[in-house]
Amino acid sequence: QVQLVESGGGLVQAGGSLRLSCAASGRTSGSYAMGWFRQAPGKEREFVAAINWSGGYTIYADSVKGRFTISRDNAKNTVYLQMNSLKPDDTAVYSCAASLGSYVYTKIYDYTYWGQGTQVTDSS
Repeated sequence: QVQLVESGGGLVQAGGSLRLSCAASGRTSGSYAMGWFRQAPGKEREFVAAINWSGGYTIYADSVKGRFTISRDNAKNTVYLQMNSLKPDDTAVYSCAASLGSYVYTKIYDYTYWGQGTQVTDSS
């Protein structure tokens, strides 16, 4: 089992920045690909970004490409999502997820473990 805990969410004005963190605990000795997803009120959960175990491969949703950056520090068992130039449409609960696969994945069903999420809200 792997437990994931997100942090770093909050209120931010349009154009601002936030960095989300996802700390993993439990059986972290495995090679997990990681992803970030988000769910806005009244909408389905959607893919945001993903990174493979080594950090050498990343992929982003078109809506965040060029503004968000996913990274990881395996020594700290932590994945990050740096969010810049935030827009009102970025308001959502952001969740991280771990996949047992070895590449990068954009589908919810590719992920086995999920965190509870952290809220990001536009304060404009």
